[in-house]
Amino acid sequence: MTDAAVESGTGRVRLSFRPEGGEVRVPAGTTVFDAASWNGIAIDSTCGGHGTCRKCKVRVVSGDVPIDAVDPRAFSPDELRDGWRLACRAAAAHDLEIDVPPLQTRPKAALVGVGRHVILRPSVQKRHVVMEEPSLEDQASDLERIARAVDDIALTFHPAAVRTLGRRLRQSSFDVTVVICDELVIDVEPGDTTEQRHAIAFDLGTTTVVATLLDLNTGQPLAVRSILNRQQPFGADVISRVSATMLDPDALETLQARAAETLNLLAGEVCEEAGVDPAGVYEMVLCGNVTMTQIALGIDPEPLAVAPFIVAARRLPPVTAVDFGVHIHPRAPAFVFPALGAYVGGDIVSGMLATGLTRDRRLRLFIDVGTNSEIALGSNERVVATAAPAGPAFEAAQIRCGMRAAEGAIEGVKIAGDDLALEVIGDAAPVGMCGSGLVDAVAQLVSAGLLDHSGRFVPDEAAAEIHPGLAPRLVKVGEERVFVLAWRGDDPANAVYLSQRDVRELQFAKASIATGWHILLTELGVSEADITQVLLAGSFGSYLSPASAVKIGLVPKLPLPRIVSAGNVAGEGAKMAALSLRERSAADAILDEVEYVELSGRSDFNDMFVDQLAFPG
Repeated sequence: MTDAAVESGTGRVRLSFRPEGGEVRVPAGTTVFDAASWNGIAIDSTCGGHGTCRKCKVRVVSGDVPIDAVDPRAFSPDELRDGWRLACRAAAAHDLEIDVPPLQTRPKAALVGVGRHVILRPSVQKRHVVMEEPSLEDQASDLERIARAVDDIALTFHPAAVRTLGRRLRQSSFDVTVVICDELVIDVEPGDTTEQRHAIAFDLGTTTVVATLLDLNTGQPLAVRSILNRQQPFGADVISRVSATMLDPDALETLQARAAETLNLLAGEVCEEAGVDPAGVYEMVLCGNVTMTQIALGIDPEPLAVAPFIVAARRLPPVTAVDFGVHIHPRAPAFVFPALGAYVGGDIVSGMLATGLTRDRRLRLFIDVGTNSEIALGSNERVVATAAPAGPAFEAAQIRCGMRAAEGAIEGVKIAGDDLALEVIGDAAPVGMCGSGLVDAVAQLVSAGLLDHSGRFVPDEAAAEIHPGLAPRLVKVGEERVFVLAWRGDDPANAVYLSQRDVRELQFAKASIATGWHILLTELGVSEADITQVLLAGSFGSYLSPASAVKIGLVPKLPLPRIVSAGNVAGEGAKMAALSLRERSAADAILDEVEYVELSGRSDFNDMFVDQLAFPG
């Protein structure tokens, strides 16, 4: 690695941890503490890596780490010469070998994300202290008295917490619990309230919003609720909502209010379900695509929709729950996931965190299938990402018989010989078809030979010869050929059917995504066969059949066990950030670890797109 790479913070360095931590690769400039934490190597700390507790002591066995200004407070001159450093202050600019002392106590951990063990070290801390009351001999100020009692953190104080501090301390005889977010004191509560420590993790989706109330003492979710985003009347996708703000000067304020209404309603519901006072929720974490996040904060989204597609900020300045209109503790901060770009937002960064994409030695492909499909490919060596405009086909919008994944929607299709079997949500009579049903139907018809590889329905004569029992389902509605999935009376126009145009919509959508990951393969100089795992993320990815995804060419042709429905990884990443400052730092580092590839400016995109339209043989 060149010196220029080190100075610019690019490139990676190799860290070897002794006696049993193994070897990791991280971006140059990462602290030893973060490098260890991101890779599951526990280093003692009570301040979460802020350099105040001085417990994260490690010894640099090989390599050079300059002495930080804080190090002499923790080590003698001899120890410093022997390589001892505070891990949270030791930036790894070159390859290092590190000796890590054993932990004195085993830290609490929670299983979150995709099989990830997360060490509990939330931003929100509570310290119960009983202090000596002031006297003529001890006239320390109230703030000094608290800072003296909590001496392992360099405390700062929220002005609103100071306004009531004097009365609180004296009414409780100086027996209080100090509520700290990061290093900021946001409240001082009478008595010992350390058992009540909560946060809410939000996944702010364009269609659905999910809230999870977390017990920060145990790492366990206490309640989970989801509702439709109340911005829905302004359109089903981000483009329509941005367009609304461009056409109507009052729309942004209305959309922001709808977002606040949605988030606040969910916060109230999870608190009520768990029997938790909203004032006892001290932080919120939010992940979402860039458009939803900016609108929720009242930031003009128009620059996101026009070239060159610029975000207001990849890392937002500090914000609070009040800024989102969420009524929990009045001084609760809000952590918002950073974004890689206009169309690879905080929800995808959160998903990468939950899956550990940037930390795993294996080459993995991550796809969040939707109107705007985000794709990432890589390992701990290098990760590249892009966004593919897939259109609304996977959400069954603009599909003749398309509908949301609700009762009566066909979600699965199976053809065996001349038999057709349908899976319908709610085991009800079919009334429409959702995205997973669309993919299944096309995949099954391709396998059965009723759709050729160009995406055309075969002629009636050929259908009668191949599948005489299914051929009568190939009919016309108007001038368009369709395949009837479920009859409702004798008129095909009243049936639930797959049309020729529906097939084309799906072809365009899958070709856009397949072109995206083929371009990423080219960027890394690898082939499909090198991919060890495909992660299908998001609500749609959870219901998509891996076999059907392979059959239509949406994902690489790999053994099916290697294609995994990862579920709502964005929501999982949000929970991880609420439970661990270490994971929060790892999320921030993803911005420097992942390279964004813009598809719209590539000369080879159109040719590759055309190549991907056909269904694989």
